[in-house]
Amino acid sequence: MPARHAPHALFVALALIVACIPALHAQSDIDRLRARAEQGDPTAQFNLARLYATGIGVPRSETDADAAAARWYRLAAAQGHAGAQHGLGLKYDTGTGVPEDDAEAVQWYRLAADQGHWEAQFRLGRMFANGTGVSQNDTESVRWYRLAADQGHAEAQFNLGQRHFNGRGVPQDRTAAARWVRLAAAQGHATAQVTLASMYETGLGVERDDALAARWYRLAAVQGDASAQVTLGYLHDSGSGVPEDDTEAVRWIRLAADQDYAEAQFALGNMYFNGRGVPQDLDEAIRWVRLAADQGFVKAQFNLGLSYDTGTGVPPDPTEAARWFRRAANQGDATAQRNLGVMYANGEGVPRDFVAAYMWLGLAAAQASGAARAAALQGRDVVAQQLTPAQIADAEQRAQTWTPVPER
Repeated sequence: MPARHAPHALFVALALIVACIPALHAQSDIDRLRARAEQGDPTAQFNLARLYATGIGVPRSETDADAAAARWYRLAAAQGHAGAQHGLGLKYDTGTGVPEDDAEAVQWYRLAADQGHWEAQFRLGRMFANGTGVSQNDTESVRWYRLAADQGHAEAQFNLGQRHFNGRGVPQDRTAAARWVRLAAAQGHATAQVTLASMYETGLGVERDDALAARWYRLAAVQGDASAQVTLGYLHDSGSGVPEDDTEAVRWIRLAADQDYAEAQFALGNMYFNGRGVPQDLDEAIRWVRLAADQGFVKAQFNLGLSYDTGTGVPPDPTEAARWFRRAANQGDATAQRNLGVMYANGEGVPRDFVAAYMWLGLAAAQASGAARAAALQGRDVVAQQLTPAQIADAEQRAQTWTPVPER
């Protein structure tokens, strides 16, 4: 199930911590808090630890603030304070103020989780999901996610939805997945909103509804989710669930492209190339496509190679064409593999090399179908006439051992 750009739970937790710290404006307030903490008051110890952890009201230069936070968390945690147990677990989880120790983090998270601390329950679920500090266990992961989700923890609700969607730790149930994802989405969880939109777009777990898909994509896009922005742009481009509007399409795609989102950069380049929603501008088209290609976006690499091959928007340059085709081919793009094979066969942009040509054309044929497969096989058969049986065997061996190398 799609899950992109999930907000890091640490930042969410930090925001909650800051919001909950009592207002202590004067040094005398902090001194009184410290005095109560030194007398053994677990709530004061916990609050003092949070001040050190966030640097609020306590000069971080006063001492090693992270270590001081861990010390006060430990004192409160030892007295059974659930918030402090979670805080100490987080310190061990991240290695701040104490040596990083996943098993120790699990121990403290569990103590807090057993008291109903929802963030500790969520984090314990994640530890079981990833096998961090404990043996990997999907069933246990689901159990802890559910406890947190039942308390309204948005990230736990989303993760529980993913588990139901994929059948990990629970029987696959996409209707249940949609229910949990919707709960998270309703709380403003951007990745859940994107996921729910995708479910409405595809009809998985819900009845297909293009208008609802567009609505949820828009909610995530307004929050700045780049994947939602580019998808909303596509919907405006095609008129799916929203009025067809090339100008709106460009606006949303540009917002994602300005965040260096490679897919959006490529899409915006295509809009400039075709003059959709913007005046046609091949220089701008190449600029945006190149930005995406430099990030490893395969379609952009292939298109940039094609531009250099045909002289579209740039001066013809076989060497540059071959370079970009190779980057796309190395990632497994069949059309780029075929074009690179032809360039090796003809000695265009690369030294002529029939063994390399045979290999790349064979790799392209293995992935392609229909006319594209027939063309790649025909090219390989032509190249084979220039090779000895030993050279063909060498090329086939190279193809068998070749593996794609993703750039992203």
